[in-house]
Amino acid sequence: MLRFKNLGSGSSGNATVVESRCGTGVTRLLVDCGLGIRQLDARLAQAGLLARQIDAVFITHEHGDHVGCVLRLAQRERIPVWMSHGTHVGMGSPDLDGLLRLAQDGVAITLDGMAIHPFTVPHDVREPLQVTCTDGDKRLGIATDLGHVTDHVEQQLAGCHALLLECNHDPELLAASRYPPFLKRRVGGQYGHLSNGASARLARSLQHGGIKHLVAAHLSAQNNRPDLARAALALALDCAASDFGVADPLLGTDWLDI
Repeated sequence: MLRFKNLGSGSSGNATVVESRCGTGVTRLLVDCGLGIRQLDARLAQAGLLARQIDAVFITHEHGDHVGCVLRLAQRERIPVWMSHGTHVGMGSPDLDGLLRLAQDGVAITLDGMAIHPFTVPHDVREPLQVTCTDGDKRLGIATDLGHVTDHVEQQLAGCHALLLECNHDPELLAASRYPPFLKRRVGGQYGHLSNGASARLARSLQHGGIKHLVAAHLSAQNNRPDLARAALALALDCAASDFGVADPLLGTDWLDI
């Protein structure tokens, strides 16, 4: 059985627990760790977990809202941390005391009971990777922090049974915001973040009868609203807006079984 719980999503910090159960065995992956250590411990506790129950961490890229306390967590609990070489360099090449594991596009990572498939995305960092996770039966796709959808992204997410997709901004709200011009260009550019409409078009291209959960993630607090993200997805997929979840910046989501 595969399930996941987002612990928080947005510029204030991103982290998602993915859990695979096979018989009596349980494997847990933390995708991104963009919280302070006390926050992370508290949100894991709310999820019914302790930090030492995490088997591995995957860092998608070096921005602070995705890295957070990963160095402290890894060294405190002796948890291996996967990331691309570019992300490690972007973080300043920190010494992880033997816990660093290098990931790359197209090379699967095998944990007990779970396979992780990293794939590259267009974002304004050195070597960003997003992931799909599978227990051999069901498959979860995570795709946030990308400026546009490539054929490669679509191919990697095809056939997923659950999706955590970036719906970062509404273009009209971004244009009218107090962001300086350079930041508006960056957010809305080809290496920034997905708009609601772009995410909805991606969701439509991935639509199939086996998708159980589609959760909008990484919403901008200034340039988006949950109702706008849900409305864009609903229009593209011809569904009710209530059919879609939204990952809250502070509360994340409930545990979602796939």
